[in-house]
Amino acid sequence: MAKRIIPSLNRILVEKILPPLKTNAGILLPEKINMLNTGKVIAVGPGKLTRDGKPIPVSVNEGDTVLLPEYGGTEIKLGEKEYHLFRDEDILGTFHD
Repeated sequence: MAKRIIPSLNRILVEKILPPLKTNAGILLPEKINMLNTGKVIAVGPGKLTRDGKPIPVSVNEGDTVLLPEYGGTEIKLGEKEYHLFRDEDILGTFHD
């Protein structure tokens, strides 16, 4: 049975993108080169609610590639996969082609 997490309010479920540890030629890359902390948005919540009860949508969409803070988020494991939950305001930016 597969499980799916749907974030609450303004939370965003992210799967971190792990940088390659070596090149195609087999050269090991130092960890300092791979400092960019990025992730793929898996699911988003409906957004925070105003005083009137209307949702304020989150700023990212499912499938977006986002820049994450170095620390923070809540780690969640589902089977072999590892995810992180962040609040919308914790996301530092999005990548666009």
